[in-house]
Amino acid sequence: MVDKFEDYCWKDIVSDEVLEIYGAYRRDIYVGPRPAIIAIDLYKKAYQGGNRPVVEVNRSFSGSCGENAWAAIEPTQRLFAAARRAQIPVIYSTRHADTAGVHSTNRRMGRESEDLYAIQDELAPEPGDLVIYKERASVFFGTPLIAHLRRLGVESLIICGESTSGCVRATTVDAYSYGFHNVVVEECTYDRSMLSHKVNLFDLHHKYADVMHVNEVVQHLDSLTGRAAAAE
Repeated sequence: MVDKFEDYCWKDIVSDEVLEIYGAYRRDIYVGPRPAIIAIDLYKKAYQGGNRPVVEVNRSFSGSCGENAWAAIEPTQRLFAAARRAQIPVIYSTRHADTAGVHSTNRRMGRESEDLYAIQDELAPEPGDLVIYKERASVFFGTPLIAHLRRLGVESLIICGESTSGCVRATTVDAYSYGFHNVVVEECTYDRSMLSHKVNLFDLHHKYADVMHVNEVVQHLDSLTGRAAAAE
């Protein structure tokens, strides 16, 4: 029987021997104080080709996360709604189509339309949300994100978006290095490869973040809403 600390999407690929090796990382998991949402690269390029298997959509739309991206829309909407009820910051990242040949990974890319890097309509920013434009994998690298977080008094991050093995991982590691307590929301995070998704969530959970289910995070944020209402 899988215990609560390991009851996530990687449980079908991680052996008991590996779990024993990583036993020293076991701890209580939680959403930290004064959180903000970091929504990484929820741009239209990731959703191209529709809700179909990734291997199919990539034949026409390189870089699409296909059904993995579409499966994350509804839970991410729930996460955003809870964050806005609790009046915590929601911060998005994206990039420009042409940044002088600078890319976040080594994947080959041709000329692209700027429209591909607009946030997907179902998850679009609302007035008051912040959008950070980046050139590298981490949302922190070469951007004013840390200055905004310090100004807002943020002490912990709730991270979602894509890809788990790329920009989500890079951002989470940098956030840990800056001293933030991090939560990565399993159902709101995705990748082109489920293997990469599972392995990277496993590694992040044990080293740099608390992976949590969206229901747990929403419940916590709603408790903040209730406490705020009671204080008025």
